[in-house]
Amino acid sequence: MKKISLLALVLSFLMTSAFAQTEETKKGEGYRFTTVTEVKYTPVKNQNRSSTCWSYSGIGFLECELLRKGKGEFDLSDMWIVAHSYNDKAEKYVRMHGEFNFGPGGAFFDVFNVFYKYGIVPEEVYPANVAGDELPVHGEFDEVATAYVNAIIKNKNKKLSPVWKNGFSAVVQTYLGKFPENFTHNGVSYTPQSYAKSLDLNMDDYISLTSFTHHPFYTQFAIEIPDNWAMESSYNLPLDEFMQVMNNAVDQGYSIAWGSDVSDKGFNWRKGVAIIPDKDFTSDDGSDRARWESLSQNDREKELYSFDKPGKEKVITQEIRQEGFDNFTTTDDHGMVIVGKATDQNGMSYFIVKNSWGTSSSNPYNGFFYASEAFVKQQTINIVVHKDAIPKAIKTKLGIR
Repeated sequence: MKKISLLALVLSFLMTSAFAQTEETKKGEGYRFTTVTEVKYTPVKNQNRSSTCWSYSGIGFLECELLRKGKGEFDLSDMWIVAHSYNDKAEKYVRMHGEFNFGPGGAFFDVFNVFYKYGIVPEEVYPANVAGDELPVHGEFDEVATAYVNAIIKNKNKKLSPVWKNGFSAVVQTYLGKFPENFTHNGVSYTPQSYAKSLDLNMDDYISLTSFTHHPFYTQFAIEIPDNWAMESSYNLPLDEFMQVMNNAVDQGYSIAWGSDVSDKGFNWRKGVAIIPDKDFTSDDGSDRARWESLSQNDREKELYSFDKPGKEKVITQEIRQEGFDNFTTTDDHGMVIVGKATDQNGMSYFIVKNSWGTSSSNPYNGFFYASEAFVKQQTINIVVHKDAIPKAIKTKLGIR
């Protein structure tokens, strides 16, 4: 046990030192980042071959909240959330006669709903590795779960079997593990509900925010994305106030659960950067302009997305953001956790993002990356923050107490 504790301490030190290390190792080449502020966070996890980023990021966000509240470092079970969410999703899918989204994806709301309804357990209590895989591999499980609910809907009995939910739950628990009714952790006996209560986290304190013009500002609406299967609502803010919330949250020591599109060419995991380059050429140097105009469209794209150094970024407006959402170029791709802010060598601002793709050498920042403000403005679907992270004037407009 002592060896494991020492390893955890070493890993924690390495993770919290990641930003300082990269400022030195990346000096003189590419992007050079200087951390402005960062919140407390838990180590990077790896969702591996599972479409469960929404759970990893939602749990990562709650783990940040526990650190912020002085509760200490916790490693909560991501798959506990996934398993119970699958059961709830199956019931709704069947009630909707299959005319609804069903699959491994989800939203931040699912994490809070499962926590509230079913409690939570530590990772060691529900690691969900019954198949023997060290990391999640869900291809077969996802296919079997989908086939099961479709068979229930298509059955020829003209009524549903009273035990179909038991059968589906058996599928979930066969692949992810049996739900414990009781467990002992650090010498204390708990149920999932009593353990959740011991963490002293109120799910009603967490607010989802977005910024789109197809609904009135300062109202709530269910964002029209497939993975919002529970049809939970977000508060709608003008873009400038939306960004004000994000900046205020991190500045005041709060993390942010961040849902965003990462399919855009401006996102480069191997470089650890997410940007929106300005494609409109501007220069007082006539020869430089001539060189640019002589390039083919393909060569211009290569230069814009070379990620070899910071460049001018596009000015993102409310209209540009809405156009991206309406035309499916801004989609609900990925859930992450924003844990800080930084600047590059030119003074441009970025958010520091904790991902759930592990800490392999394919990423230069040990599982983190830097998203420019332009990228965040255009590509964000929604965020979740503690209500106290929202400036008072904005909370008043939204009617949040």
